[in-house]
Amino acid sequence: MKELELKYGCNPNQKPSRIYVADGSELPIQVLNGRPGYINFMDAFNGWQLVSELKKATGLPAATSFKHVSPAGAAVGLPLSDTLAKIYWVDDLGELSPLACAYARARGADRMSSFGDFISLSDVCDADTARLIKREVSDGVIAPGYEPEALDILKQKKNGNYNVIQIDPDYEPAPLEHKEVFGITFEQGRNELKIEDGFFSNIVTDNKELTDQAKMDLAISMITLKYTQSNSVCYVKDGQAIGIGAGQQSRIHCTRLAGTKADNWWLRQSPQVLDLPFVDTIRRADRDNAIDLYIGEDYMDVLADDAWPNIFKVKPEVFTAEEKRAWLDKMTGVSLGSDAFFPFGDNIERAHRSGVTYIAQPGGSVRDDNVIDTCNKYDIVMSFTGIRLFHH
Repeated sequence: MKELELKYGCNPNQKPSRIYVADGSELPIQVLNGRPGYINFMDAFNGWQLVSELKKATGLPAATSFKHVSPAGAAVGLPLSDTLAKIYWVDDLGELSPLACAYARARGADRMSSFGDFISLSDVCDADTARLIKREVSDGVIAPGYEPEALDILKQKKNGNYNVIQIDPDYEPAPLEHKEVFGITFEQGRNELKIEDGFFSNIVTDNKELTDQAKMDLAISMITLKYTQSNSVCYVKDGQAIGIGAGQQSRIHCTRLAGTKADNWWLRQSPQVLDLPFVDTIRRADRDNAIDLYIGEDYMDVLADDAWPNIFKVKPEVFTAEEKRAWLDKMTGVSLGSDAFFPFGDNIERAHRSGVTYIAQPGGSVRDDNVIDTCNKYDIVMSFTGIRLFHH
């Protein structure tokens, strides 16, 4: 197949729409089910590149959850703790395959942003992963292949209309890429940067103890940023992104946005949230929304006298600001990557509040000394990579 006609482009009024390879060669994909659209393919191709690089960098199966051409989550296939399995709503599924663990982590870290996602998987989709996908609200999936049972499961989703794409894992795009904007064609070399051993060797802080886990987490962070709309920062802990701040105009807003998401991920593991007495009939999405309100500044909305009986069996106690801060102070060992330099030390101050211990960023600001001093103030390890990772 050399081209695929799409229903429409970004919006229904943008017609005609199609995908094809400019040199006339075969498309590297097969649509096994459904009818993916323009944005679906944008998410799929960006996500496929991300998980392919994560697999090469870590040797582990990888998954990402994409929304509007930025990842809402990304992770590698490390086992889930009992707590993570519970907050990701997969504790009823038993022991999961490594690929299913990767997707549970990618989907679960920011469940509100991942709602209606497009999934990319580095490995052949197995039945465990398909069963997990089937129960979530999602638009589609791309993978290098599907086990027969997995494909049967996925074809049952969305009344048989779920988008399933198979991509040739050996496909290599041309070294030059093109984009047309307002009738003008832009050309640039593909971003072929590889995140490898030694990428984080230029440590500029007093503390230079970069652990193996931190190196993996920083690699996950930087690879995720490579396919996130800029400006962007990414918080990572134990093999998964826990907060991604995408497409902000200022660095501090990226750091705040992603930090808030990382904080929410950690707060969801607190006893106050784990013990919430949800009614038995509540749906996963409604639980997610209720938790977001409960741990946020609008917690009184979910505890209103006319609201809580539809969500909880009994009215829960308020999760006070002091209790939340005390729990957040227990989060440590978080890694943070930035796609461009930090211009001020305020980013480090905000990162510290979310347990950041390791940082990777390009460096090159006129205020690098201030940023380094702020890291030293909190005994944070920071590496200058010397490489910017903007993505548009």
